[in-house]
Amino acid sequence: MLTVWHNDECPVCRAGIGRQRAKLRALVQAGKIDFREINLEPEALAAYGVGVDDVRRRLHAVDADGRLIVGADVAIAVWRMTSGEGWLAALFGAPALLPATRFAYDRFADLLFAWNKRAGRW
Repeated sequence: MLTVWHNDECPVCRAGIGRQRAKLRALVQAGKIDFREINLEPEALAAYGVGVDDVRRRLHAVDADGRLIVGADVAIAVWRMTSGEGWLAALFGAPALLPATRFAYDRFADLLFAWNKRAGRW
């Protein structure tokens, strides 16, 4: 199972996760993926040294082997599971492009985090 931790207080994050959850409904029901809201379980990733603000800044996930996945790598893992979006995972997760994917994701995540903070969402 892939457990994806997200921040539902961010409207952009809420919309993106809502879209993916709807597309992956069958896998959610089959217990292959789970979407969890970090603000409801703030200590959930403490064993990994991850706090609420870390998840508010970037997606985090734990795979079936208990490995922590962060940021763009979470998006890639979810795309791999989403019908019709495997090409996104193949493109943005390709070894030659992955460093740029991670960089772009992290910069966007930083801007989104700052925007949410300025808006007083937490």
